[in-house]
Amino acid sequence: MFSLTSCLYISAFLFSTGVYGVLGRRNILVVLMSLELMLNAVNLALVAFGRAYAAQDLAAAHTGQIFALMVIAVAAAEAAVGLSIVLLVWRRWQSIDVRDLCRMHG
Repeated sequence: MFSLTSCLYISAFLFSTGVYGVLGRRNILVVLMSLELMLNAVNLALVAFGRAYAAQDLAAAHTGQIFALMVIAVAAAEAAVGLSIVLLVWRRWQSIDVRDLCRMHG
């Protein structure tokens, strides 16, 4: 179906798009979505490596998928905590702009 190199190219593209979203955007919701995009790129790479090396070692056939599930669990927790923090920041300061949040104290 897909080769390891094509999956890794797609993963690298998704990861670099996520890095651009984290570093270049001002809205904190877009930053959180970019973090999720980066985590999904890592998941794609993990599953691709697991599939590529499953033929060599049958005992470790599902290792990439198991690690991907662990990353998905961490991403779900990060999304829940991140969105609750965004909600509290919005209630307090009526802004979710990252540059405004860096200037706010107290």
